[in-house]
Amino acid sequence: MTIADRSANDNPSEKFAMGKSMKRREDPRFLTGQGNYIDDINLPGQLYMALVHSPYPHANILSIDSSAAMQIPGVIAVVTAKELAAHGVGRLPTFHGFDTQMVLADGKVLYQFQEVAAVYAESREAAYDAAELVEVDYEPLPAVVTPQQAKTDQTIIRADREQQTNHIFNWSVGQQEETEQALAASDHVVKQHIVYQRVHAAPLEPCGCVANFDAMGRLKFYVTSQATHVYRTALFLVTGIPEDKIQVIAPDIGGGFGNKVPVYPGYICAIAGALVIGRPVKWIETRTENLTSSFARDYHMDIELGATREGKLTAMKVMTDADHGAFDAAADPSKYPAGMFGIITGSYDVPTAFASVDAYFTNKMPGGIAYRCSFRVTEAAYCIERAMDILADDLKIDPVELRRRNFIQPEQFPYQSPLSFTYDSGDYERTMDVALERVGYQDLLKEQAEKRARGELMGIGISTFTEVTGAGPSKNFDILGIKMFDGAEIRIHPSGAGIIRTGTKSQGQGHETTWAQIVAEELGLDPNNFLVEEGDTDTAPYGLGTYASRSTPVAGGALALAARKIREKGRKIAAHLLEVDELDLEWKDYQFQVMGAPDRSVTMKEVAFAAYTNPGDNEPGLEATLYYDPPNMVFPHGTYIAVVDVDRETGETKVRRFMAIDDCGTIINPMIVEGQVHGGLTEGFAIAFMQEIPYDEDGNNLATNLTEYLIPTSLETPSWETGHTVTPSPHHPIGAKSVGESPNVGSPAAFVNAVIDALSPLGVRHIDMPLTREKVWSAIRTAEAGSAAQV
Repeated sequence: MTIADRSANDNPSEKFAMGKSMKRREDPRFLTGQGNYIDDINLPGQLYMALVHSPYPHANILSIDSSAAMQIPGVIAVVTAKELAAHGVGRLPTFHGFDTQMVLADGKVLYQFQEVAAVYAESREAAYDAAELVEVDYEPLPAVVTPQQAKTDQTIIRADREQQTNHIFNWSVGQQEETEQALAASDHVVKQHIVYQRVHAAPLEPCGCVANFDAMGRLKFYVTSQATHVYRTALFLVTGIPEDKIQVIAPDIGGGFGNKVPVYPGYICAIAGALVIGRPVKWIETRTENLTSSFARDYHMDIELGATREGKLTAMKVMTDADHGAFDAAADPSKYPAGMFGIITGSYDVPTAFASVDAYFTNKMPGGIAYRCSFRVTEAAYCIERAMDILADDLKIDPVELRRRNFIQPEQFPYQSPLSFTYDSGDYERTMDVALERVGYQDLLKEQAEKRARGELMGIGISTFTEVTGAGPSKNFDILGIKMFDGAEIRIHPSGAGIIRTGTKSQGQGHETTWAQIVAEELGLDPNNFLVEEGDTDTAPYGLGTYASRSTPVAGGALALAARKIREKGRKIAAHLLEVDELDLEWKDYQFQVMGAPDRSVTMKEVAFAAYTNPGDNEPGLEATLYYDPPNMVFPHGTYIAVVDVDRETGETKVRRFMAIDDCGTIINPMIVEGQVHGGLTEGFAIAFMQEIPYDEDGNNLATNLTEYLIPTSLETPSWETGHTVTPSPHHPIGAKSVGESPNVGSPAAFVNAVIDALSPLGVRHIDMPLTREKVWSAIRTAEAGSAAQV
């Protein structure tokens, strides 16, 4: 794309919304599959590490014998919690700072597959063989598997805590008394227990690292991290190594989705081994280790939704039990221990609301990662969208009409929600109307009526969600106390090419393209001539990383404002070149023009050359660094519509159509937006129909590999239909919001609503995800037998 290809319109929001695409295929820097992945990094003298895991979910450790393991040729050392404690690295702080996590199990294991010992060897094979020979004598203890069991405190999981209870915290927001009064006075109240099951991000590439100390004692740590600067600070807190002696490098990452935000015990063991043994140590997760090291969701929600007879919402109350596993390792900001669950009022003008979350320890793996969502937003969106459909069914109102009657209206923005958020902008009805028109809603209703008359099960599900993203206002967000701002650095060379550096880290979001386009659009330069660098703490400005859909809202804003700093300096140099006062210049058509004399102008490329050859009285060079602390979050929204057919005899569900209309504010690159939406919808489809990490009553994890935890292939994945509306954020420098998480946030409810709509003639009211064939079949058989409408 050249400057001549661009629109002459100088409004960045309108220019970006036109969505010109970039071609990167000719540039090897942007080719996928040609890069440094963790397992491609091999250092001289490198050792391999394998971890020993507990087969028990809860047990005392009586003894550990590594003598047989040490007989394997090539085995260098076996390390347990005792050795780590001797070096002061026995515990790991969790990101919100409320808890600490054992690096290796010390005296007791608290969940199945917890790390018990680390083995270091000359080869990967020797390390794994030796790990199998480490003999651990356990004394099994009763396992606490659900938050409902945990709240009885019959078995205390965390004896190391001062508070001898399994209860971690209570978080609440809203007006409880006012809400309960409004519910009591409502014409109709929906009450529903809704579970969002425990799931896993399951990225293509598991986690891994290579740790090395150089001759000067400086740690160079290659790691699959979505937040390199946070890792550097966390490693300082764990090891005591000063930050100037730590370099964290995140090479190419094969997917993250939140799974690569936490600092895992394997990382600390690799660093400890490299420090003590004096050789580089590589650790690469197995798929089982990846699936058993962290989780997302596991929220048990009870919602009460009040309304008038005409379907106007009056109040909402949500009480939630959250299963946090053995350590409170959820990466939530300290001000929001339950994440952004307060977005549960969604797109609707609810007069009064109250939400409360109680978190509990259980004998399950810790985590609570923000799996392609901003800190519990997905659970909130799913809960309200299911409740709206149940309410519509109870009141015999079309679910589309019910939503239309309750949408926040465009003139109400900025909108103050009853649960503390200030929504920036939105036009929910317009977005829904686009989706309805494109999917042919009225024709679908007619077809559905005809099929129901024949006894066929066809369902139409809608989800009109609002998300809160852009974790960045320092007044609200932090990790380990570090405020969530982001930095950007731009350097323009004499030729007009340049380097862009940010504190983010792409895992497939296309930052290499997006960041170049933002800067090029602000400066009128060729985006193909920018090198984008991320993921190296020695060169990147400090930033909080890429997760929670914060890259474009925060780092993108930093880049736009840094580019404008460069443009203002460029104005001074342009004034020198044109021999006019800088106040006589205007930035128009991607160049500096003398007002009233547009033929007298210079481009930024000419200014860049002059910055190094003829800057006049101005400081030479053309570069800027800026840290952006946004004034508020951003609130993307969308309407998703699923059309399904359910086989009455087998319970098999076929997703016939899926329409996704997103509003992510200003669109920078429509190809990247579409790719993000396709990927997120596929993940949402998997969660709705096939994915769960279940445990048996003894605490055994029943989904430890990809034959038990299913990943959809192209054979199962539906064909996606996408589109967008544009409602720019009024406070963002370019009006951008975000879109990477929206399809994962909004789609599960659309899928489930469609299936329940198909089964509603039978009296089925709700089925918890995943909607497997067996579950749907059982619901049909139960309903046909007249046993119960509630499944």
